[in-house]
Amino acid sequence: MKEQLKQKFANHDAKVAVVGLGYVGLPLAVEIAEQGHIVHGVDVSTEKVDSLNNKESYVLDVKSEKLSELVGRNLLPTTDFSVLADADAISICVPTPLNKTKDPDASYINAVVEQIIKHMTSGTLIVLESTTYPGTTEELIKHVIEEQTSFKAGEDFFLCFSPERVDPGNKEFNTKNTPKVIGGVTPDCLELGVELYGSFLENLVPVSSTNVAEMVKLLENTFRSVNIGLVNELTLMCDRMGINVWEVIDAAATKPFGYMPFYPGPGIGGHCIPLDPMYLSWKAKMFDFYNRFIELASDVNGNMPRYVLSQIGDILNDQEKSIKNANILMLGVAYKKDIDDLRESPALEIYKLLEEKGAALSFHDPFVETFRNGDEVVSSVELTKEALEKADLVVIATNHTPVDYQFVVDNASVVYDTRNATKHLGESKNTILLGGEQNENPLAHLNY
Repeated sequence: MKEQLKQKFANHDAKVAVVGLGYVGLPLAVEIAEQGHIVHGVDVSTEKVDSLNNKESYVLDVKSEKLSELVGRNLLPTTDFSVLADADAISICVPTPLNKTKDPDASYINAVVEQIIKHMTSGTLIVLESTTYPGTTEELIKHVIEEQTSFKAGEDFFLCFSPERVDPGNKEFNTKNTPKVIGGVTPDCLELGVELYGSFLENLVPVSSTNVAEMVKLLENTFRSVNIGLVNELTLMCDRMGINVWEVIDAAATKPFGYMPFYPGPGIGGHCIPLDPMYLSWKAKMFDFYNRFIELASDVNGNMPRYVLSQIGDILNDQEKSIKNANILMLGVAYKKDIDDLRESPALEIYKLLEEKGAALSFHDPFVETFRNGDEVVSSVELTKEALEKADLVVIATNHTPVDYQFVVDNASVVYDTRNATKHLGESKNTILLGGEQNENPLAHLNY
């Protein structure tokens, strides 16, 4: 079985099912299909599958032109899980959100495992890519399959964990050239996982177990969460002390060793940084270990939207206005620049907080046409001179590159910049940065 699979992977003629065709699964399916394997892309969303079969991409990093080359040939999108019966390998790329009590919600993984058990045949490699807590691969896949079937991991089926490292909108690193960590529940499992992923990726990083691979992803994003939390807390401190935190960070970043710059913002978003550390914290409590750094960083980062709300109130108060009935134009609602991803976006939380205070809101985002706000669908407005002049305050919540910030600053009465997007413009007395300082550093021209 093992040798037959290795041969198929090496010859690029395996049948691979990718379950979950979102920001992770679709780019993965495309990379595998481009290398000659037959890929069944499986998703419960008929809307996504119909879009793909019409060769229309809904993921920014996957071009529709690429789908035109692959769909109907090597890439076959479907909602039918019965295709798992013919698969030599199955990659699971489904969401792993947190529930209301901040506990991991593994229901999507459980649902896929049910379908695998219903359809799988012996000699199948299964790779979980969904980010979750250490032990998930063994607890929710290995043990469940072994309890409900006669199959044994490492003998009748093979099982690995390989954490996704997708960075939406990154122009340098993508699915193909980002080093890929992979761990197996047995050495044979790892060997097959390396053979498959090595057939379409440039650089693999094998580790000794699925637990190690699961912890790798959580360490990566906990590192980011804690450091962002640190710099956000320093921002609050510098606000009290009247110090421009952005200037401090730029000066510190000139040190060529022992320092890595992180930048403050209105909160953290996306599927990884707000969620992954909480998986680790939740799991650690089962071992009577309490992660104070993780909890503190989550608290600091989670409260940044309310800090932004407070600063907006102060800025409007200086104009003898209140948030209620103030005309506020938000620039950007995606969770980070140059993407259309709204998952866990702090901009949306700020929007809702302002709405609760009675503000008259509008938004412009070159990557997001609409978003759903309760039962209402809110549409992006055109960024015009009139829209800017009409606004009592323009809030830069996401620093999208296509936005002409000079045009914004020239035509808005007051700009609140939570991302330092206006840094390159030099002094601007009508621009206030996150942290309370005006954007008027007289030494900026020195370019130290």
